Amino acid sequence: MILVSACLLNHPVRYKGDGNPCPLLMQYADSPKLLAFCPECAGGLPTPRPPAEIRGGTGAEIWSGQATLINNQGVDVTAEFKSGAEQCLELCQKHHITTAILKQRSPSCGSKEIYDGTFSGTRTPGMGTTAALLAAHGITIYGEEDLTEELLKKLLEE
Repeated sequence: MILVSACLLNHPVRYKGDGNPCPLLMQYADSPKLLAFCPECAGGLPTPRPPAEIRGGTGAEIWSGQATLINNQGVDVTAEFKSGAEQCLELCQKHHITTAILKQRSPSCGSKEIYDGTFSGTRTPGMGTTAALLAAHGITIYGEEDLTEELLKKLLEE
């Protein structure tokens, strides 16, 4: 089974209240091997919601207490993001999931880069809160931009 950011399967869970469908994943949306999950919703954040970015680092620094997640209204939503990430890890462990396909640049799910916490559109290398936690527990993370049909078929066959 593969964990997938729910927005990539067009679930209306993004901060804007919409999905962000990945065309390749949508071809396999009915596969029982794909498990959709949104850590931000699981953590109790509403949809729609104000956008949030990590301030002071990356997802790794969230877990070490050196960074926070702040929405564009100045509200600290670190606890909600951490709760959702922990629930995601529990789900992966329960279902023996070792691979996740996550939404790039998300403050939860970004696996290569995220926004820098200034709400200016500036990107910075690093992982989001959920991606960092999953990776720290040995789960292989792919972003939707990493996918090819060949890779996805291989992952689904495993």
